[in-house]
Amino acid sequence: MSPTLMGLSSHSLACVSFTGEAPPAGTTNPPHTHPRATELLFVVLGTLQVGFVDTTNKLFNQTLQTGDICVFPKGLVHFQYNADANQHAIAIAAFGSANAGTVSIPNTLFTTGIDDVVLAKSFKTNTTTIEALKAGLALPKP
Repeated sequence: MSPTLMGLSSHSLACVSFTGEAPPAGTTNPPHTHPRATELLFVVLGTLQVGFVDTTNKLFNQTLQTGDICVFPKGLVHFQYNADANQHAIAIAAFGSANAGTVSIPNTLFTTGIDDVVLAKSFKTNTTTIEALKAGLALPKP
């Protein structure tokens, strides 16, 4: 269940921490969507590269500094990236729904069992590349 804003059951709030510990070049919140809510991101600490792709496949991106905000429209693919491995970044995300939902693009495509041939043809590559992508997203075995 998502945390909700005080008394506002139709909204939700989350804190996102980009610790810069791994991968070495910084950390990312990979491309994803929220099918039921617009997201407002406020950078509390550090710097984040952010972006979203509109319905015409145009990329809008910018670098946010401490105190900056960005709005990601409902349903559009977007990301956040801390490119500075030496500086932590913390952001607060607010959503226009208590049930925003999150669809991770990498996980949706490469961990749900879509056939390798279908993915290879879709990305105009080979199944070896698809298998390597899937292996990189696989959860570590306990």
